[in-house]
Amino acid sequence: MASPKLFSLLILTSLLIVCVSCSSFEDQGSKVPPSPKSRKLIEAPSAMPTPPTKAKKVDLTLYYETLCPFCAQFIVNGLSKVFNTDLINIVNLRLVPYGNAHIQGPNSTIVCQHGPDECYLNSIEACAINSYPDATQHFKFIHCIENQTIQGKQSKDEWKSCSQQLGMDPKPVQDCYDSGLEKKLILQYANETAHLDPVHNYVPWVLVNTRPLYESYQNFVPIVCAAYEGSPKPEACKPLPPNINSTAKTS
Repeated sequence: MASPKLFSLLILTSLLIVCVSCSSFEDQGSKVPPSPKSRKLIEAPSAMPTPPTKAKKVDLTLYYETLCPFCAQFIVNGLSKVFNTDLINIVNLRLVPYGNAHIQGPNSTIVCQHGPDECYLNSIEACAINSYPDATQHFKFIHCIENQTIQGKQSKDEWKSCSQQLGMDPKPVQDCYDSGLEKKLILQYANETAHLDPVHNYVPWVLVNTRPLYESYQNFVPIVCAAYEGSPKPEACKPLPPNINSTAKTS
């Protein structure tokens, strides 16, 4: 029969062997490659989508005169796209009602290409721009007047029916005209038009930022979209190839 000392030695040896085996198993376990799920957790994240970027609005400026038929057509059927789509979100629209008029004599008499009625309506539209600075508001008013021009409605008081249709108070416009402010506004527009570089050759004369579009003015939408440096582009810009078959009309 084994002695107690020998028996204790055998038990101690057995425990030592078991501990060494456990240690070896743990070392091997640490070398097991990570599972596909674990691998996904340590991979670099995929590229994030480009965030929207804001940019300065594109300046879109129209130099025109109120009784010019091509100007009226462009305002009613062309520029209305700015407001009928989301293009207005990237556009700073300016209207300059002076066109081919000129100043005559010591009293700075304004002579208009289509006569006194045009001078009157130029002044009315200048007063509307001054009275209703928001482009969305004064454009509706001017759009209505130019639509009357297309229809041949050119009597002096016809513009007031536009105020009624649109629910706009005509008094600020009438007060502007009666006070003589209209003359100051027109002279400012005359000065601005005279200092265009390059000079305007006809109307409608359209600028995108400072770039004249010449006879391509009807294709202003894709040109505005190309000039806008922000992202994403408005829906109105997708996709819009220039209409190379369009024929520009000028006066």
